[in-house]
Amino acid sequence: MNEKLIPEMEEYGPFYDTYVSKVRGENVEKLLLSQVEEFRKYFEGMSDEAASKSYEDGKWSLKEVIGHINDTEKVMLFRALSIARKDKQPLPGMDQEAYVKAAKFNDRPLAELLEEFELTRYVIRSFFRSLPEDAYTYTGTANDYTMSVRSFLYIIPGHFKHHMQILRERY
Repeated sequence: MNEKLIPEMEEYGPFYDTYVSKVRGENVEKLLLSQVEEFRKYFEGMSDEAASKSYEDGKWSLKEVIGHINDTEKVMLFRALSIARKDKQPLPGMDQEAYVKAAKFNDRPLAELLEEFELTRYVIRSFFRSLPEDAYTYTGTANDYTMSVRSFLYIIPGHFKHHMQILRERY
């Protein structure tokens, strides 16, 4: 793994350390695709009906968790792209509850949500591979925090790991 890609704690808000710490020391470039296989295996053989259920009232269904991960990864990619292109406009946060509610993920087929995750991951990998080396350390403001481009390379797979841990423990 390229040690130059590891973000310093000052390169992301404290909120995101939950995610970064889950993958610190791992090859995050490889994780981007190995997590696709992990997701496939977890949902293998699961019906749409089963994926539309949650473990408790008021909690997201499995489809909603997948949709949330998909949406979050696109938001993180947009932030990384904006900062890599030296856009100095502050980037907003996201209301994850509003996103999930508006998206109606339970109305979509499980296979479609999983395919979207996979395709998004290939786009993310392609984006990070395309960057000039110096772009990884560019910083901007996202969700009121100073964030580096390379921090998103850790936040994305760390966020996935966070949710996989919850899925394994509660669903």
